[in-house]
Amino acid sequence: MGNPNLSPAAASRVPLLGPNHGVGHARTAALGGRGQRSLCVAAVALLVFLNAAYRSIGGVRFEHAVSKRSTAATTASAATGSGGGWSWAALEPSRNLTWQRCYDDAYDCARLDVPMDWLDPSDDSRVVLAVIRLRATNMTDYRGPVFFNPGGPGGSGIWSMLDHGENIQTIVGANHDVVTFDPRGVGASVPRVECWPYGQERTFWGLADVGVSDSHPGVIYDEYARAAAVSSRCESTLAKSGILSHISTASHARDMLEILHQMGQDKLKYWGFSYGTILGGTFAAMYPDKAERLVSDGNVDYNEWYHGVHINFVRDGDKVLNGFYELCSLAGPRKCAFYEPTPAKIETRFRALLERLRENPVVVPARAADESADDGAPEMPQIINYSSLRRTLSSVLYQPLYLFPKFARALAALETGDGLPFLRMNGAGSSLLQSACPSAPEPVEPTVPPSSVAESTADMFAAVLCADGMPWGNKTVRDLVSVAEELRNISFADGAVNSAVKAACVGRTVRPKWRYTGSFEVKTAFPVLFINNMADNATPLVSARNNSQGFEGSVLLVQKSYGHTTLAAPSTCTAGRIRAYFQDGQLPPRGTECEPDQLPFGVPVTPSASAEGTMSVVESREAEDLAHAVLKLSRKASAGLRRRGLLVV
Repeated sequence: MGNPNLSPAAASRVPLLGPNHGVGHARTAALGGRGQRSLCVAAVALLVFLNAAYRSIGGVRFEHAVSKRSTAATTASAATGSGGGWSWAALEPSRNLTWQRCYDDAYDCARLDVPMDWLDPSDDSRVVLAVIRLRATNMTDYRGPVFFNPGGPGGSGIWSMLDHGENIQTIVGANHDVVTFDPRGVGASVPRVECWPYGQERTFWGLADVGVSDSHPGVIYDEYARAAAVSSRCESTLAKSGILSHISTASHARDMLEILHQMGQDKLKYWGFSYGTILGGTFAAMYPDKAERLVSDGNVDYNEWYHGVHINFVRDGDKVLNGFYELCSLAGPRKCAFYEPTPAKIETRFRALLERLRENPVVVPARAADESADDGAPEMPQIINYSSLRRTLSSVLYQPLYLFPKFARALAALETGDGLPFLRMNGAGSSLLQSACPSAPEPVEPTVPPSSVAESTADMFAAVLCADGMPWGNKTVRDLVSVAEELRNISFADGAVNSAVKAACVGRTVRPKWRYTGSFEVKTAFPVLFINNMADNATPLVSARNNSQGFEGSVLLVQKSYGHTTLAAPSTCTAGRIRAYFQDGQLPPRGTECEPDQLPFGVPVTPSASAEGTMSVVESREAEDLAHAVLKLSRKASAGLRRRGLLVV
C-alpha cells in the first residue's frame, strides 16, 4: 500500500514508471531481454545507493518488499502452476456453472460469467469468476458444499484450495464438497485489479518505500504522498475496465449467492478467515434466510470496517507481544535465545534494541565473489534498522507458534551486531537482482487469467478496503498524522506499522456503485459460530464479541492462543467444534474456550475442560484426523507468510 504529502491533484503529476511514460520506457522496450536486464540491474543498484544515502541522513529505508499490510495483499512469488497442462484461459466462460475436471482431475473448475453491475444486470460489462470444487468423497451421507474464503481482501480462493483444501475438507467432513472462488478482481477472475502494467514497476516502487510512521521526522508526509501517487496510478490504469466502480464486498456476496444458486443450492455453508469474516457477515446480513452454517474465524469488526475507522484492529497487538515476553521467560534459556528471568526484563531488553537500531542500524556486508549463496550472506549490502525490526515484529505476531523462536534468535544476534539470522529468518537478501530483474519482463494482462495462480492479488486490499468504507480520499496529511498517533497510542507492537492501512485510501476518488449500508442486527436461518483467538494482532477478540452481539443466537468460541485466526495455532478442540457444527448443527456451550495443541517455545499446554470435551463431540479416530489436519493447516499458513514476503527486512 502506498504513502506521502501530495494532494490527489499533485499526485497525478508524479512521474511514475509505465508503458506511456517518456523516452526511458521507449528505450527499454526497444531492447531485448538482455538489455532490459542490464537497465534493471542499474536501476536497482541506483535505488540501493539512493536509499543508503537517504538513510545516512535519517531518511528512508531500503526494503526488498513493501510493508506488511501492502504485502498482505501482494502477489505471491511462489505461484501454483496449472497441473497437467491445464489452464484457466483454456476454459470457456459460461453464464451457467459448467464444471470441468482440472489440476490432474483432482478438482472441478468453472468460469462463471456474471454481470459486473448487479444493480443493472442488463449492462454489457461482465466479470468472469474462477470457481473451484473439491468433491465430497463420502456420497452416502452427502451434505452439500461448504464455501470458504481465505481472507485478504485479495486472497486467492483457487490458490488456497490447491494448497490446503483437503485439510479443510477433513475438518468440515468428507461428506461435503469444498468450494471457493477468486473474488472479482482477484487471481484467475477477470478483469483483475492490477495497478502496474509490469510487475517490475511494482518492485521498483517498493524498493523506494519509506520507513514506518515514527521512524524519523517527516516520514508520515512521505507515506501520505506515496499513497496519493499509488491511488492516482490505480484509478488511471483501471479506468478503462470500470472494475473499480464494482469492487465491493456487497458485489462479492452477490457473486457467491449466484455460484450457490448455480450449484442448485438455496442455503450457504461457509467458513471465512479474516476478511472472509466480512464477506460472510455481509452475506448473512444481506441474505439472512440463506445462511445455514457460517463460521467466522478471526473477526474483522463489521461496523469499523464499513465506517472506514480502521483503528481498533491493532488493539491485541501488545497482548501477542506480551505473550512473547511471558512464554520466552517460561521456556528458559535453552529454548528461547532472548531469555531473561522475567517478562519485564525481556521487554526492557527488546525496547533498548529497537531504539538502538533507530540511530545505529546493523550493517550486513555483501558476500564475497567466491562465497556461496548457501552461506546466507546477501548479494548486496543490507541495513537492518528501526523500521526493519518494527515491520518484522508486526509480521511475527501473525504466527507466534512458528516464528517466536526464530525471532528470539534473530534478536539475540542483532544485539551482537550480527544481522544474518535476521536476514535468514526473513528469507531476504540473497536474490534481489534475480527477483527484481527477470531476463524478459512481461506486461500484465488483467483481462486474461494468468498461466499460474498466485496466493493473492496485490492491489485488491486497498480497492476493497476503500470501497467498503466511508470516503477518505480528500483527507489531508494532518488527518493521517492524527490516525498514526492514535494507532501508536493503542499498540506499541504494531501501531506504527499500520498507518499504511488508512493511508491506502488517500486520494481515492472512485466510489462503488453498490456498497452495503445495512444493519448487522440479524437473525440468520441458523445461528452463526464466531471463533477468535484470545490475542489476535489483526482481528482482536473484542471485534468477535461486537460482531456476535448483533447475530441472534450466535455463539463465540475463544481459542486460547496467540496470532491471527485459528490457523495460527493448531487446536484439535476447535476443529472438533467446527466439525460438529457443520455436521450436526451443534453449537458449543456459551463461554467455551479451546486450548491449542501447542504453544510457542514448546511451553506445555494445560488441558482445559473444554478441550477434554472434544472427545464427546467427535470419535477418537476423527480426533486424530483432525489433529493432523489442523497441524498441516497451521504449518501451511506459516509457510505462506514467509513465502509472500510478509517478513521483510
